[in-house]
Amino acid sequence: MDSLVELDARVADCAACPRLVAWREEVAAVKRAAFADWTYWGRPVPGFGPPDARLLIVGLAPAAHGGNRTGRMFTGDRSGDVLYQALYDVGLASQPTSVSLDDGLELHGVRITAPVHCAPPDNKPTPGERDTCRPWLVDELRLLRPTLRVVLALGAFGWQATLPALAESGVSLPRPRPAFAHGAHVRLDGLDLFGCFHVSQRNTFTGRLTPEMLREVLSAAARTAGLTPRAPGPVD
Repeated sequence: MDSLVELDARVADCAACPRLVAWREEVAAVKRAAFADWTYWGRPVPGFGPPDARLLIVGLAPAAHGGNRTGRMFTGDRSGDVLYQALYDVGLASQPTSVSLDDGLELHGVRITAPVHCAPPDNKPTPGERDTCRPWLVDELRLLRPTLRVVLALGAFGWQATLPALAESGVSLPRPRPAFAHGAHVRLDGLDLFGCFHVSQRNTFTGRLTPEMLREVLSAAARTAGLTPRAPGPVD
């Protein structure tokens, strides 16, 4: 593939994992009562952000009634509300909310993706589904490589899925492979890897991940990538 546009189009047409295809289509047909008037996306959700991004954020998978409904990563659910607010707070997004494909949101130097592009039952893709989806992330990393400087993995799943994808895209990894931790920062072969707790409701509702913690990691990753974030901290 020669471009992210082509990659995104091919991702959106993927039907490689029968369990995920059945689930995403069932959710799109049954819907949630609050979104009864929506026409769900109901397909694999491609990455979102500019093709010359310097920072790539890697999550887990689209939410059944979030990305699977709207067609954009981390859009239309509470995890996305937290992430996009933080991106806006540090100057990496044009607005603090992400609700639909046509809401005008733009990211500044940042792209958001996931190692699994279909919404999984119970938010738990199988190891086989993760591995089947990996070539998409490998291709995305290769296409971004001319400008990419930092990868930020959200959660242990995102971290563990990113490491082999980085290796397959041509990035040399240390031995033993680095372990996930919130705030982890590993310097790789021409690329830096950061770790952050996932913006899941479990983490944000319990205070394991606070908005301040998220802004601090985003700001550190952005600075390392050569972007210019606003200072982390309370935002009016």
